[in-house]
Amino acid sequence: MHYPIRRKLRPEDARRSNLALVLQAIYEDSQLSRADLARATGLTKVTVSDLVAELISAGLVLESGTSEIQRPGKPSTLLAFRADARDILAMDLSARDQLRGSVLSLRGEPLLTTVRPLDGAVGDDALAAARELARDLAKAATHPILGLGVGTPGTVNAAGTVLSAPNLHWHNLPLAELLHDDLGLPVRVENDANVAVLAERRFAGGADDLVRVQLSRGVGAGLLVGGQLVRGAASDAGEIGHVVIDESGATCGCGKVGCLETWTSVPALTSRIAVEPARRDELLAEAGHRLGLALAPVVGMLGLADIVIGGPVDIVTPALLDAARDCIADRTRSEFRPELDLIASSLGTDAVLLGAAALVLLNELGVG
Repeated sequence: MHYPIRRKLRPEDARRSNLALVLQAIYEDSQLSRADLARATGLTKVTVSDLVAELISAGLVLESGTSEIQRPGKPSTLLAFRADARDILAMDLSARDQLRGSVLSLRGEPLLTTVRPLDGAVGDDALAAARELARDLAKAATHPILGLGVGTPGTVNAAGTVLSAPNLHWHNLPLAELLHDDLGLPVRVENDANVAVLAERRFAGGADDLVRVQLSRGVGAGLLVGGQLVRGAASDAGEIGHVVIDESGATCGCGKVGCLETWTSVPALTSRIAVEPARRDELLAEAGHRLGLALAPVVGMLGLADIVIGGPVDIVTPALLDAARDCIADRTRSEFRPELDLIASSLGTDAVLLGAAALVLLNELGVG
């Protein structure tokens, strides 16, 4: 019998994990002292003091004053996270007609955002446009750069290679490697729906167990379980747009009949509404019901209680949301299951940019 070889845990791995643990705590609450951190993390005071010194030396943390809480002895020194210590570069390649890029603070605050038209570019031309945008963002940064995060349509593996992005005519494109070679910076590339769910958790208070569905040209989803991104065995977890939910439905571009995308993609819905504008809410409710049909098995299998829907505000309406929620609840209800919280995303068109920044924060600083 053969067992997989696993790398042994090295001392530097444990230190890196502890450093991320302390930084995460300070990121979340800038009213903590070293003693507070020791209590919150379970690390010794000596270890915490050593890690804090390293974070201060790196410019990520500063001493911000003394605690007003009255305790015996010397007042405690409070620690604060420095949001301006680094810049994060982020790119959103998900739109059909444009590329978006941003320079953000470590808190996800946009310092600069730019939009570049694609003018129908695909293949090598689209790649050249993305590389040029990345270089321009790097030039625009005013602080040391933590890294570049990219949200792209298509299937992306853990190394940042775009295995397939049909809309951009990309196949087996080592995008992360190419951008790293251009910039000399850490680069993280992930599917756009996957980064969007990271944005919901980091910047919109989303749960650790969460599905975020994006309704756009197609239908995709990002899934977090226990705060961890689920990619799947073939890096295609969340590709629910081509799950068949209506065997008597329309033929999908993929060749199957009745895929979810034929009902709930934005082009499909806008076409239906244009034909029957008086039935707008009814058509959106029908689409929401079919979305619920696709999501109910996922909710039932994983015990999820939180779903976020992103997309145009004239599509992600109460009619669609209520129908999806009711469908899922009807199919998964039990005395043990909590009430389903299904809401529209609050991040608007910035979800992918913010998610790309969250991807960099997670991978470079361990802040999730």
